[in-house]
Amino acid sequence: MHLLTLLAQNQLDPAMIRHMIMAMIAILPVIIAVSIAIVMLPCWLILKKAGFSPWLSLLCIFPSLGTLIVLYVLAFAEWRAKPAQMVYPPVAPTA
Repeated sequence: MHLLTLLAQNQLDPAMIRHMIMAMIAILPVIIAVSIAIVMLPCWLILKKAGFSPWLSLLCIFPSLGTLIVLYVLAFAEWRAKPAQMVYPPVAPTA
């Protein structure tokens, strides 16, 4: 709301602009760190379940390229984890 009223003025106050930029500089690293953590946690768990080193998820620190590399590793590598055996039709338990 304050930004809207600031932009509606004819002349912008340089001190107000400096304060807005300083606030953005203070808040932006926190937002980036939370965003990286939100992506890194699922990557860590997926890599661990797939049989890869979960430390590979640290590539997510580089937001677009690192996540893309992790996705390509997951998509094209041989997974060491074995899928669960499906028995069809289900076998009835014997008494």
